[in-house]
Amino acid sequence: MLSRDELRDHLVYSRIAGDVATPRENNLDHYSSLANGDPYYALGLTFDQPWSYRDILALMAKSAGVVSDPGHRWGQDTIDPDLTIDAIDAMAERIAAVLSRPEPRILFATGHPTGLLAVHLPLAAFCAARGARLLSPGEGWTYAGSGFGRPRRIRYLQDIAMLDDRGALVHTHDAAPMRHMLGELNGDLPDLVIADHGWAGAAGEAGVPTVAFADCNDPGLFVGEAEGKLDVVVPLDDNVLPRYYAPLTERLVTGVSRAL
Repeated sequence: MLSRDELRDHLVYSRIAGDVATPRENNLDHYSSLANGDPYYALGLTFDQPWSYRDILALMAKSAGVVSDPGHRWGQDTIDPDLTIDAIDAMAERIAAVLSRPEPRILFATGHPTGLLAVHLPLAAFCAARGARLLSPGEGWTYAGSGFGRPRRIRYLQDIAMLDDRGALVHTHDAAPMRHMLGELNGDLPDLVIADHGWAGAAGEAGVPTVAFADCNDPGLFVGEAEGKLDVVVPLDDNVLPRYYAPLTERLVTGVSRAL
């Protein structure tokens, strides 16, 4: 496993953190849209208090490491790699606490089959090997998703829930699939959800213990964390080359193992 310093260097090199690909103007547009009440950017969450644009920017600077200056409106934005590592370690502790219970039930889901799936797959395999029951509610459920109105359905790949669109696994922010999955469980909710985007937001909104990954242009999950609806949110670029996530995933899995 890489040392903390080596992992920090890798995160910056791969642009998982440091100077990230998401432009500043995209981040600020999403913060403004969330502040103006656009439910798309809430990712399935509702909030207990109003969050102004300035409040959200300040939170994102604190939780993800984006540039705090509201006058910086164009160009490069950042994620603090130390915040990424700290959150990975906190996530490891939370997962270990659940795995220490008898026969824990865990639900995995991702809206990033081309990126974060590379993190979820080995983590899910590790959890199963440590005695977790990995849930798969809603498999095959179809709805009119946000993909140009075409039907989308829930499909599992090695116990990771994703959306399928005519045979292709697709990127999604939708919260509806997770809402359906939890409803199908009829109150017998998971001990933990490990997810991102609307999958994580809907789980946190339902009161399910949830840990999540989120990019710096996904402020809804960080607001949910600030209000206590999500346990841990890891800031990172959520769509770099899948192989770049390997050192981060190794630290996460090793951290869980050490905490057990």
